[in-house]
Amino acid sequence: SLEDVLPTIRSRCRLLTLRTPSVDAVADILVRRDGVDPELAASAARATQGHIGRARRLATDERARARRAAVLKLPLRVDDVGGCLKAAQELIDAAAEDAKQVAEEVDAKETEELRAALGAAAGTGGRLPRGTAGAMKDLQDRQKRRATRTQRDSLDLALTELTGFYRDVLALQLGSQVALANTDVRDALERIASGSKPERTLRRIEAITACRQALDSNVAPLLAVEAMTMALRAG
Repeated sequence: SLEDVLPTIRSRCRLLTLRTPSVDAVADILVRRDGVDPELAASAARATQGHIGRARRLATDERARARRAAVLKLPLRVDDVGGCLKAAQELIDAAAEDAKQVAEEVDAKETEELRAALGAAAGTGGRLPRGTAGAMKDLQDRQKRRATRTQRDSLDLALTELTGFYRDVLALQLGSQVALANTDVRDALERIASGSKPERTLRRIEAITACRQALDSNVAPLLAVEAMTMALRAG
């Protein structure tokens, strides 16, 4: 915030105002730069509300689209306690699968490159020279930390998409003219909107925010997500 900077510092700085790209601008760059089909580009740009990186992944990765579709079904599956717990577990499992896919793409290559650099015999079964086990252990530790971060990032992205869902619900409930982000699930949005009040929608958004904060505080992911899904049910 400009007002938070001391006047003496502010007078020596140049103010640069940034804004979120429009949906049309994001869709256009996906078409021109990445060769994405215009209809798919528009859908991805609308769903991610101006986030170019997320829009690109959604438009080019079928797995990302499938994961998002599963996340947006969650609000319809928390009618009872069993549904809440099952939905929470599936959300955690999906995040773990994302981390596993990243590991499969990166870990094996890193490991083989380090083995070659350390002078191991060709092939994954080649014996490492004496005194190099520590370097391999450091790499494995880094890979484990990366897997944990990837899982948390994937889970946070799912929670962001869930927030967007309830944002659209709130827009429908209030009769807002704001463009909906998740038009591909409009039937579900209208069903939730007609079955509850804006106050309940706001509490649900707050529950998602509380879950994200709990994850930032290193609360066990399954416990945090289960608490969230129960709160979504209560409204």
